[in-house]
Amino acid sequence: MIGSVCRVTIGVVMLWAGALKLRDPAWRPAARAMGVPDLVVGFVAPAEIILGAMAVAGVVKPVTMVAILLMLIGFTIVLIGVMGDPERPSCACFGRWSNGPIGWTSVARNVGLVGLGVVALVA
Repeated sequence: MIGSVCRVTIGVVMLWAGALKLRDPAWRPAARAMGVPDLVVGFVAPAEIILGAMAVAGVVKPVTMVAILLMLIGFTIVLIGVMGDPERPSCACFGRWSNGPIGWTSVARNVGLVGLGVVALVA
């Protein structure tokens, strides 16, 4: 039961993040400012939407959750990488809903999501 709740929760978060990125033209420049290659930027939002939908639907549970966890770990590494910059770029992880500068709260949010993903994977 707890695994299903975590899986659906993280799936909804991924769907929401991907949809908000697609709607926000400022997300691409924000991602580039964090050092994300252009080739990757174009795939992030669609991948979040697809993986989020798969998680909510319970499709290929272990593979979907591992893919989500890998994405979240990658996002977290990028966030930590820019924490030392004096002028931290905007996160825009959730489109305009999160357009403030990257901070430790952004990292903590991702760590919490990774925790949900781990519970969803093992429960």
